[in-house]
Amino acid sequence: MRVFNFNAGPAALPIEVLEQVASEMLDWNGTGMSIMENSHRAKQVVAMAAETEELVKSLLNLGPEWSVLFCQGGASLQFAMVPLNFAPDGQLADFIDTGLWSTKAYQEAKQCGTQVHLAASSAQDDFTYIPTDYNFSRSPKYVYLTSNNTVRGTQWRNFPAQAPAPLIADLSSDFLSRRVDLSNFVLAFAGAQKNVGPAGLTVVLIKKDFAQTGKKGLPHMLDYRTYLDNGSMYNTPPVFAIYVASLVFKWIKAEGGLEVIEKFNQLKGKTLYDAIDGSSGFYRGTARADSRSLMNVTFRLLSEDLEKKFLEEAKTQGLTGLGGHRSVGGVRASLYNAVTQTAVESLTGFMAEFMKKNG
Repeated sequence: MRVFNFNAGPAALPIEVLEQVASEMLDWNGTGMSIMENSHRAKQVVAMAAETEELVKSLLNLGPEWSVLFCQGGASLQFAMVPLNFAPDGQLADFIDTGLWSTKAYQEAKQCGTQVHLAASSAQDDFTYIPTDYNFSRSPKYVYLTSNNTVRGTQWRNFPAQAPAPLIADLSSDFLSRRVDLSNFVLAFAGAQKNVGPAGLTVVLIKKDFAQTGKKGLPHMLDYRTYLDNGSMYNTPPVFAIYVASLVFKWIKAEGGLEVIEKFNQLKGKTLYDAIDGSSGFYRGTARADSRSLMNVTFRLLSEDLEKKFLEEAKTQGLTGLGGHRSVGGVRASLYNAVTQTAVESLTGFMAEFMKKNG
């Protein structure tokens, strides 16, 4: 029996995609073998990767000035690659700190020799909101942010419009969940394991001219130009993960694209936040209302013992992955694209029954 999966990542994938993967496991595309057994140099695999790049560009309305790269190492490797390429040797970069992952990013930039300036932070309020007031430095190489905070349940509504340098973003946990304006960005990246596929793939969106400004002489695997010049196949890429992601991108397109997906996600978020807000304090959201995430809904109960009971009983009802991040505890329901409205309504129904018994 399949459960309702609210894990923050690796996370739920569309059932249609999983079924297609299963049906093609032994014979992909008429090759007589699995996609995992095919050479990454094979014409069909190269064509699949090229099609996957075009699917991403189509979904995001990216022009020919953009390239889509398929990297490994997760967002954590990007934390180092970005400053090593674009703010090395003591050059200045601005960061907006909204929680764990952006904190890790600016700490890693420091480790890489970048001069880091915190233009804004919500640390003083436990990262419960997205800052709207910024103290940018005069001439940073770029301004870095994380679009969605999986741990604290906050999400950017509007990105800074008057930044003094191009924007770079970690989009990992809300990638392709909504329409976004990337006109002020030069680079964005996303670990696939939230919304678009299995762990092992990182999708990097980069403007071609910006990639050429990177520091020269870096190790090949840390230089974005290596991926750009070799079609992301300088070495063996995560072919299986790219293949699954391509099926997810096709699924998004078949559903109606990002406009439709965004509406689905808004409905799911409203359903769950209404249940929290209507509980008279039995459930308490941890993010400020104007910064609430549609991807990761975080909340607390009246006591940690009650939270433990909630999580244990939820599992018996087929509701899994609801534990908060280990650094903060509490409850977290991740509502990524593949999580259905039925799953959310099952969760809110359980919440109502649990409150009735324990309130």
